[in-house]
Amino acid sequence: MRFLVFVLLIPFYVQSQKVISTEVLVIGGGTGGIAAGIQAARSGAKTIVAEPTTILGGMLTAAGVSCTDGNDALPSGIWQQFRQALYQHYATRKLNTGWVSNTNFEPSVADSIFKAWAAATSNLVVKYQWQLLRVTKKDRKVTGAIFEDVYKKQFTVAAKVVIDATELGDALKSAGALYDVGMDDPLLTAESEALQKNDIIQDLTWAAILKDYGPGADKTIEKPAGYDETLYYCCCTDAPCNATSWNGDKLKMLNYGKLPRSKNATQDKYMLNWPPHGNDIYINVVEASTAERNKAYEKAKQHTLGFIYFLQTKLGMKHLGLADDELNNGMALIPYNREGRRIKGMVQLTTNHLKNPYAYNLYKTGIAVGDYPVDHHHARYPDKVPEIIFPPVPAFNIPMGCVIPAQIQGLLVCDKNISVSNIVNGSTRLQPVVLLTGQAVGVIAALCVQQNIAPVKLPVRKLQQALLNEQVFLFPFSDVSIDELYWIAVQKAAVTGILQGYGKPQGWANKMLFFPDSLITMQTLAKGLHQFEPRFPLSKYDSNNFLTIAQAWQMIAEMHHLYLQRLKIPHKYPSAVVNEYVPLLNKAGLTQSNGNNAITRKEVAVLLNGLAQNPFNKPVSIKGDF
Repeated sequence: MRFLVFVLLIPFYVQSQKVISTEVLVIGGGTGGIAAGIQAARSGAKTIVAEPTTILGGMLTAAGVSCTDGNDALPSGIWQQFRQALYQHYATRKLNTGWVSNTNFEPSVADSIFKAWAAATSNLVVKYQWQLLRVTKKDRKVTGAIFEDVYKKQFTVAAKVVIDATELGDALKSAGALYDVGMDDPLLTAESEALQKNDIIQDLTWAAILKDYGPGADKTIEKPAGYDETLYYCCCTDAPCNATSWNGDKLKMLNYGKLPRSKNATQDKYMLNWPPHGNDIYINVVEASTAERNKAYEKAKQHTLGFIYFLQTKLGMKHLGLADDELNNGMALIPYNREGRRIKGMVQLTTNHLKNPYAYNLYKTGIAVGDYPVDHHHARYPDKVPEIIFPPVPAFNIPMGCVIPAQIQGLLVCDKNISVSNIVNGSTRLQPVVLLTGQAVGVIAALCVQQNIAPVKLPVRKLQQALLNEQVFLFPFSDVSIDELYWIAVQKAAVTGILQGYGKPQGWANKMLFFPDSLITMQTLAKGLHQFEPRFPLSKYDSNNFLTIAQAWQMIAEMHHLYLQRLKIPHKYPSAVVNEYVPLLNKAGLTQSNGNNAITRKEVAVLLNGLAQNPFNKPVSIKGDF
């Protein structure tokens, strides 16, 4: 009888262990994951995205954080494509309905955009409600993962490249990769701002979407268990606050996350993701089990419901209720985790790199950009956290080595789990940066599949060229329009280091400026050419006079001659202009007949890419060294 039962169960067992093969597996369809999945598929790789919820977009959607931070002046890649889709949906480019952001939207709209993209993308399959059980490995190489669906069926996915796009870095832990959690040891990061090693992470938020149901409506919810109104007394004032009763500008607090209306909508909606004395809460479940996480998350949900109850009762906003057409009846499906595990990658991005990028070479390997300042959410519980003095930083880029684990093969990371310090995570965790990082990782995965190489073997410049083809910024110049003829030339010149930018910390929208129409001195160009080709004679061009076109031609041609001579590559001197750049040089007026005219920085970039047969083609290592 037992044998008969076993035989009858064999078909079910086989079905539950179904093996699916693909080229790229993305674990998590969140902000970075869906960008990685779509881009990997667009780049020609057969791709599966396994998402544990029914919604794509992660913190942009399922977590209810539908007001983005940063990158408003950096229209790069899939981030700009996302904004363009929002502009089309709302029939306007003005999405600054809430004062926290210039790009606000309803979570359901963003989810529909990602799903439409996914449906229209060949080679892409999305599996919803698939929970990761564990990663599969052979020796030190990740080979896939095992998932369980809502019916408790298990599926094994075999893949050539696996991408961890989970909210807390669960896949990289399962893979046995080395990682960090919490604040860093200053002796290891060499950051003057880092104070001590501990496991403290940023507060998380269980966001919600509220709807204005109109005058006379009473949407007051049931008083949450353990409700304590004093927790919200300071919600309408700026932190820190020592008030003993509620007060302040409640409309300013509410309009922080006011969302635009879709066509034919008659009711306003509001994102409820309010920092100190709102619905931020300190919960650290990074290393907890699923059951432990769910129990802790219930506390976060009750804290948000308490905030809503406070708004409805103490602040007289009973006409505001949970939006019945967003997320889980207005409540987020997942928490907004600002921080989780951070991989130990081939390189680690620290505050030192952000503050002074040109003192290091990592900027030469940039694959994504951001302009948000260092911003951590700890203010509600200052007694728990050492006071960190966050440094002012310019706009920055993410180095390629941050997404490649140092010791595990076959694995990439692309969300808040990239290789950065705890402090830098406060800038790199923002939605536009994560979207762009995900897109870059999707390109890496596809190229590695097509060339049958490990990510660490992928040439930096080959990846960067593929990203430029997708109109992705390698360097965060906000004053060089992507529509300009010389945009690619400037981007390439920037990551060679020959033409450097000027960093400008500036509040909530930091800058890196190129000044494309400014003139350039002979000495400035000479220094850039010398660092590219050390034999280039600095003393010969030691002048602070502004350059002419003819002088720039001479200097670049000489540098190129010395470079090829050192490599023992046969050539003619002065070097001939590469044919593909002749029309561009002519259009820019960069001909010998105009040699006495002054030359601008953007024109020098064009000359570099034409005359010198493109210094961008000089290989760099994963650490940015030539």
